[in-house]
Formats: sequence, C-alpha cells, structure tokens
Amino acid sequence: MMTTLRHALARPWIPPEYGRLQYLWLLSLGYLFWKFGYMTPGALEIALLALTLVVFVALYCFSFWARGWQVHACVAAGCLLGALWARWNPGAACFFIFACAMCARMPRPGHAVGGMLAVLAGGVAASFLVSGPMQMVFLLPLLLVGLPVGLSTLMDQRLRDSRARLTRKQEEVEHMARIAERERISRDLHDLLGHSLSTIALKAELAGKLARRDLAACEREIADIEASARNALAEVRAAVTGYRESGLAQALASARASLLAADVVLDERVERIDLAPAVEHVVALAVREAVTNIVRHARASRCTLSLSREDGHAVLRVHDDGRLRDTDEIRHGNGLAGMQERVTALGGRMKLAAGDGLALELQVPA
Repeated sequence: MMTTLRHALARPWIPPEYGRLQYLWLLSLGYLFWKFGYMTPGALEIALLALTLVVFVALYCFSFWARGWQVHACVAAGCLLGALWARWNPGAACFFIFACAMCARMPRPGHAVGGMLAVLAGGVAASFLVSGPMQMVFLLPLLLVGLPVGLSTLMDQRLRDSRARLTRKQEEVEHMARIAERERISRDLHDLLGHSLSTIALKAELAGKLARRDLAACEREIADIEASARNALAEVRAAVTGYRESGLAQALASARASLLAADVVLDERVERIDLAPAVEHVVALAVREAVTNIVRHARASRCTLSLSREDGHAVLRVHDDGRLRDTDEIRHGNGLAGMQERVTALGGRMKLAAGDGLALELQVPA
C-alpha cells in the first residue's frame, strides 16, 4: 500500500507536455477563502473545505489524463462541487470556471463550446442558491472569467493537438525515409554482392582446377579473388554509408572479367554518353545485375551488351543465348525488382523478353 502511494506521489500529476503552469492555476482556489475575510468559519466548515480541496485537486489533475466519457465526468463533478458549495461560499464559482477549462479536452471543438455554455448555465442556476448581495459575488467572476478561460484553454489544447499531430507526421516521414533507405541498401547490396560473389566463386573454382596443372595461373586467379573481395568490401562500405556512385566504366570492366571467368564470349557495343550521376548509377547497377544473372543462371556461351543514345534516352540492351525460352520462366527476384524500381524512379522503363535466351532492354533519360 505504501509503495503504491509513493509511486502515485512520485509520478507527474499532470502530463509533462502541459508544463508546470497548470499547477499555478490551482492558486485560483484561493477565491474560496475570500469570505473568511469578513466571517469566521466553523471547524466543520474548515474540515469540509479541506476535504473538498483534496478531492478537487485530484479531480483537476485527473482531468488532464481523462479521455472520452471521463472528461464529461470530470466536468460534471466540478459543477457538482460548485453547486454544493454555492449556498455556503460564493467563492465556489471557481469550480465552475475550472469546469469550463476542463471542457477544452472534449474531442470536438463544437462539443467543447457547448459544454462551456452548459457549465455557465449550471453556474447561473446555482447562483439562485446564494442569497443577497453575495449572489453577484458568485455570478460576476463566473460570467466574466468562465467563458474566456474556457476558450483560451480550448485554443491552447487545439494548438497542442496540432503540434502533436505534426510531430507524429514527422515521425512517420522519418520512419518511411528509414524504410526507403534500408530498401535501397538492400537492393544495392544484393546487386553488388551477388555480382562480386559470383565472380569470386567462379575464380575459386577455376583456381582449384589449375592448382594441379598450372601453379602460376592458379596464383594469378587467387590474386584476382583477393582483389575482387577487397573491391566488394569497399563497395559494400560505400553503399552502407550512402555515398556510393557506381561508375559505368567500372561496371563494364567487372562484367568483362566475370563473363571471361564463366567462359562467356562478350560482344560489347558501348557508345560514350554523358550521363547524370544518378542515371549512370542505375545503368551501372543494371549491367551488374544482368551479367550476374547470366553467370549464375543462364548457362550461356555468348552475351551481347550495347549502350546507345536514342531519342534523348540512354538505351541499354543485354542479350544472352542461354537456356531461357519462355517469359513465364523468368523469376522476378530482388535483383530484377530493384532494377525495375530504380528505372521507374528515373522516369524510364525496362522490358524483358525470352526467346533465344533472355533479352533485357532498359531506357532511361539521357
């Protein structure tokens, strides 16, 4: 029991985003003690007032956490306390003023304003319980302060809600940006590592065959494996940091090496075209992915690779004479899907066709 009480006292009574100013508004309850300047209270009245203040402070703090019907219950409880004390203490008008402020936490502005008007009407009705000139002491603060306090609290609450929604939107945008960046890195790593590891695997297989026949050639292949591994490591590091711009010349040189290691004859027809860095990056990755698929899956003996400018577009065509004879056999894995996404993002298009092997055609703005 004591542990629970300590935890309750230790936690913030009002949500931290509302600030500490909300605690200062409780000083307005001092209006309840105004009558004691001209009238000596009895012990019972002091005890009841102290109990009422404890209950109301708890109600006031809870109203900041309340949602839905709980807000209406807090407003009704505040009005009830004001009505119960109206006959004995004109300062009870402050309970109705606090109830007007509580209405600001209703979900819709129209409901909140309607709730404030209902509270004011209830306060006016309660004023008939106050006799003599004390009735005006009860009514004036309620009518002059109640609605302005409620409306200012409503505007502050709407501004706070707007800031919260904006913060959530910013978090969603940042989250989507992180997802897009992870997808980009995933696609690029697939393209880079798939190509590099295929080359390393082929060269390692070749080195194993040469180890028993030609030690010098085996050593050269092992050196190429080391160089390919170091190059792949450097590219992976660059891709992860997001600063990699894969050059087309490097991609073509790597493609020649991979096809040569796989005993695929390359017919290369590449024009010199000045491409924007983003476009060159996409074309280079497309060359890597196409050659990787040829080396891994096509079982081809010949590959034709061309790059030309046509009607303001850079057109890449890659064709192999592999085993694929039907477009239904094409498996759209991560590599092809990533290639399609990158090309589409640049406003280009990609086409695949199967017949005497697989033909890839890619058009991007030059």
